[in-house]
Amino acid sequence: MQLLNDIRLNNLRGDIFGGLTAAIIALPMALAFGVASGAGPAAGLYGAILVGLFASLFGSTPTLISEPTGPMTVVMTAVIANLIASNPEQGMAMAFTVVIMAGFLQILFGIFKLGHYVTMMPYTVVSGFMTGIGIILIVLQMAPFLGHATPSGGVLGSVSSLPELISNIEPAETLLAVSTFLLILFFPKNWARFMPPQLMALIAGSLVTVFLLSDLDIRQIGEIPTGLPDFQMPVFDTHHWIIMFADAAVLAVLGGIDALLTSVVAENLTRKEADANKELLGQGVGNMFSGMFGGLPGAGATMGTVLNIKTGASSALSGLVRAAILLVVIIWLADLTASIPLAVLSGIAMKVGMDIIDWSFIKRVHIISPKAALIMYGVILLTVFVDLITAVAIGVFIANVLTIERIAKIQSDSVTTINESDNANQLTGDEQMLLKEAKGNILIFSLGGPLTFGMAKVISRKHAVLEKHEVLVLDFTEVPVLGVSSSLALENLILEDVRNHKPVYIVGASDTVKNRIAALGLTKVLTENSFFNDREEALKQANLYFEKISA
Repeated sequence: MQLLNDIRLNNLRGDIFGGLTAAIIALPMALAFGVASGAGPAAGLYGAILVGLFASLFGSTPTLISEPTGPMTVVMTAVIANLIASNPEQGMAMAFTVVIMAGFLQILFGIFKLGHYVTMMPYTVVSGFMTGIGIILIVLQMAPFLGHATPSGGVLGSVSSLPELISNIEPAETLLAVSTFLLILFFPKNWARFMPPQLMALIAGSLVTVFLLSDLDIRQIGEIPTGLPDFQMPVFDTHHWIIMFADAAVLAVLGGIDALLTSVVAENLTRKEADANKELLGQGVGNMFSGMFGGLPGAGATMGTVLNIKTGASSALSGLVRAAILLVVIIWLADLTASIPLAVLSGIAMKVGMDIIDWSFIKRVHIISPKAALIMYGVILLTVFVDLITAVAIGVFIANVLTIERIAKIQSDSVTTINESDNANQLTGDEQMLLKEAKGNILIFSLGGPLTFGMAKVISRKHAVLEKHEVLVLDFTEVPVLGVSSSLALENLILEDVRNHKPVYIVGASDTVKNRIAALGLTKVLTENSFFNDREEALKQANLYFEKISA
């Protein structure tokens, strides 16, 4: 595995312009997410720099832009709020420790090659928890949108405080927030190539505040610490380590999904395939360093990645340029951000929340499948009112159960029993003749397709018909995979016939199937003469058996 990402110097102009564009987009988003999370604007900038830098260095997708995202910010907001509530003195340090732990878990995901499995999640669940995250971000931004600090209590606290917030609305700040939201929403697409709407809103809102609304008490970002960030010593609380680990797991999985889905977008645009496991390693290193220096967790950012590519970037040099530009801002130009109104950042975050919601799928899911709609809406509700990990766990479980049930129904048709009169048309002419000679004493159990655990019930259900026979022929010719549950169901059939002194013949078993039969210990009751390459050989042997016992 190549240690560093694809960093080349043959496209300097494209990579520099791509990195510059990505940095311009990242600045307002990082500030907005930093404020929204409760960690402060500097934490957003540190996260944008460090996650982006190390993900570009050690990741696998050359043009991927990594930074704090809406979903990661929502989870981090809850982590910070919960840990500070339980430990006011050390809560923030513990929250950054959670980010370090999340990065470490992502590195483990990459080392153990779990990249493929991270994204193997039903779209109904992915859409549900992403939409839920979008709703949470919108709800949490209602207070700043109306000119107030975000109340405690998360989603329920914000919703319950809404009547009071509306009755005490701050007109000037609300107007700024609404104007910011509308400016981004209706910003001409052809202008966005030259000036990102978020940056335009940031500049316009700051200028209006400084020159036109200076007499009003409008809340602003205030001074941001300049210079390099200080190292954050990890803090572990023995009373909260289970909660911290669970939060880290949520961030790790969510960040992995977010990054790998964005990586797929980049692959489609550049036609360059990336290594999912190496990408997780890069994301993990980035998040570890971000947590060590008080930055927000991050993942692949779709908007930044797409604009990076469309601006001309082709290698990871663009991500390094972006990180360098943001580093210059926080070291020497941080004073320029002091007058940015919090209402403007709220308007930006509110638009992000709206964009995260999967409107397209929401409009169609009930038409596509009522069951899928129920799963998605259930995941949304659990995400908003319970927590993300519960929502995903329950959603994946239900979706998989329904899928297994559907597959089992389809595969049940490939499991058939054949005797003299029933389903004999599946056999060749010679096989039918041999079956007739046995006078109904041979039962062929024909199996087809991968026998997963969903098929165990089907096999057991057909067990009743196995009573009326003297020889059992199990045809595995069309079976590529034999699952554990199905293996045990078949084991019961074989052992019952062996106990009743009835021969059992195995036909067409692949090496995989034979290995599974051996692992079950069935070779102790089945001899080498029990295995045949085709049905005709097994039927001939069965008739020889009848001749022998009748003699």
